[in-house]
Amino acid sequence: MAENNKHKALETEGIFLPNFCGIRVVFVVVVIAQLCAIVLTMAPMNISPKERWYDLAMTSFFVQWAALSCSGLLCLSRPYLGRFSNREVALISYSLIVLVIVVLSEAAYWLVYRPNQYGGGNHWFFLLRNILIGGIIGGLVLRYFYVQQQWRARVQTESTSRLQALQSRIRPHFLFNSMNTIASLTRVDPQQAEVAVENLSDLFRISLGDAKNSYSLEEELGLCHRYLEIEALRLGDRLRLSWHVDGLPTDARVPPLLLQPLLENAVYHGIESMSGGGEILVKGERDGSQLSITIQNPVPLTGQLSHQKGNQLAMNNILERLQAVYGKKASLQTEQTDGQFRVSLHFPYRKHDDEDTDRG
Repeated sequence: MAENNKHKALETEGIFLPNFCGIRVVFVVVVIAQLCAIVLTMAPMNISPKERWYDLAMTSFFVQWAALSCSGLLCLSRPYLGRFSNREVALISYSLIVLVIVVLSEAAYWLVYRPNQYGGGNHWFFLLRNILIGGIIGGLVLRYFYVQQQWRARVQTESTSRLQALQSRIRPHFLFNSMNTIASLTRVDPQQAEVAVENLSDLFRISLGDAKNSYSLEEELGLCHRYLEIEALRLGDRLRLSWHVDGLPTDARVPPLLLQPLLENAVYHGIESMSGGGEILVKGERDGSQLSITIQNPVPLTGQLSHQKGNQLAMNNILERLQAVYGKKASLQTEQTDGQFRVSLHFPYRKHDDEDTDRG
C-alpha cells in the first residue's frame, strides 16, 4: 500500500496542477473566486446600491460553489491525471471546469434565476453567459498555475545547478598532498596505501554525486573520519583529534560534504601551519529541533593573508550550501580568540521523511 501511494505521488509530481486537496490551494481559489465575484458585481452601472448588494451575495454564492466544486473534482481527479501530459491535463481540467459551471448554472437558473424573478428569464443567455465568464476565468487560473509550476521548476533547476557548482568547488583541495602521500606509501606500506586510496575514492564519490541527495549525519561523520585518516598519514602526531558528538542524532539528514570542508580548513589553515601541530575539537549537540556543530582548531597568531582569504571563501561556500537546503533556519558563525578558531553550524534536525518541510 505504501509503495503504491509513493508511486502515485511520483506520477503526480510532473503535472502543473497544484494539490487542490491542500488548505493553502483551496484558500487561494476562494480568494480568487471572491475577487471575481466582486468585479462581476461592480461592472454594471445601472443598478441601485440595494440591488448591487443582493447581486454581490448571489454572485458570490454561485462563484464560490463553482470554485469549490471544481477544486473538489480536481482533487479527486489528481491521482489519475499523472499519467497524462500537461496539455492533456489542461484539456481535461478545463472540461471539468466547464462541466461544473454548466451543472451549477442549470441548478441556479431553475432554483433562483427563474422567469419573472431577479435575473430575467432568458435561459440560454444566462447559461452561455456563465459558461463564457467561467471559461475565461478558469482558463486564466489554469494558465496561472501552469506558469507558476514552470517558474518553480526553473528555480529548482537553477538552485540544483548552483548547489552542484558550490559542491564541486570543495572537491580537490588536498588532492595533490594526498596523492603524494599515497605514492610514498606504496613501497613502504602497500596495505595502508590501499586503505588511503579507498578513503580518497569515498570522498570523491560523494563530491561527484548529485547535489540534491542528502546523507545521514552518521555517513557524514564517517566520511570526516576517513578524510582525517588520510591527513594523519601525512601529519602524524601533529594532528590530534577530540570528538564530542554523542549528543547528535545520527539519522539527521544533511547536505553532502557539510563538515569535511570545515575539517579540511582546520587542517590547512591551522594544524599544517604550526610546527607543533594541534588538536581539532568537534562538538555537536541537539537542542529540540535544532542541531549545533562546532569545529575548533588552533591557528598561528600571525596568519597568512592568503590563508585567511581562502578560509573566508570556504565559510561563504558552506553557508550558501546550508541556506540552499534549509533557508533562513540555518546559520554559520565564526570566532577567533586566544589562538583558537571556531566555526559553528546551526540547522534544523530533519529526518528523511520530512525532508521538504524546513525550507523557507
